[in-house]
Amino acid sequence: MRNSQSTLGSGEDESRNYIRRDAITDEGLNHFLEAYPGEHITKRDLFYYVYGILHSEEYRTRYANNLRKELPRIPRVATAEDFWNFSHSGKELGDMHVNFEKGDMYPAELLFKCPEMAAHNPEKFYRVEKMKFSGKRPVQDKTMIIYNEYITVSGIPLEAYDYIINGKTAIGWVMDCQQVKTDKASGIRNDPNNWAVETIGNARYPLDLLLRVINISLETQRIVNALPVLRLYHGDAPFEAKNVGDNDA
Repeated sequence: MRNSQSTLGSGEDESRNYIRRDAITDEGLNHFLEAYPGEHITKRDLFYYVYGILHSEEYRTRYANNLRKELPRIPRVATAEDFWNFSHSGKELGDMHVNFEKGDMYPAELLFKCPEMAAHNPEKFYRVEKMKFSGKRPVQDKTMIIYNEYITVSGIPLEAYDYIINGKTAIGWVMDCQQVKTDKASGIRNDPNNWAVETIGNARYPLDLLLRVINISLETQRIVNALPVLRLYHGDAPFEAKNVGDNDA
């Protein structure tokens, strides 16, 4: 939220021009504190709990109809132990997703043609136009992605495609975004290679991003599969849940 009393060019630290607000309301926090007396739960703990709950396959399936029609409402789980399990898992997921560009790369097998080009002409060697799966539809081999004419990524676990974001696999988003394409309406050409070379300073950034997202997809599914069974707090109805956020934040 911008501080209306601050002015541009004041010479003050830019961070002073903003006011930090919690996205979790006091009412929302108290709703959970009532269920787990004696527990020291902060708004940050609750934030990560929400993130963990939203990744629960059981939550998404059980409340699919509600989620199609309204903003998510967050139920209280049966025990404090379950709460902390969701919160700790949510933190692990959140940290990994926010810092995805710093994450580990999956050790896939990289098949190179003309590997010597990587040293003397990396911009050509790592240039991506459009990634594609090996084979042709409907028989595609998703364990193998053809990155460009020089590089093929092999040995991708099929479980990596289980991580879905807005109806598309995380790997699919990378393949879609890291391609050269021209917007039909504006005529603007988007070339991820320019970003990689000019901004990041790393011609193989699109390849590294793909390998990182493969790893993140697998790690996300590992954490999600270990989430607790969704048991509701005894005082709550089947979908009597709380909107814990500040919609204006």
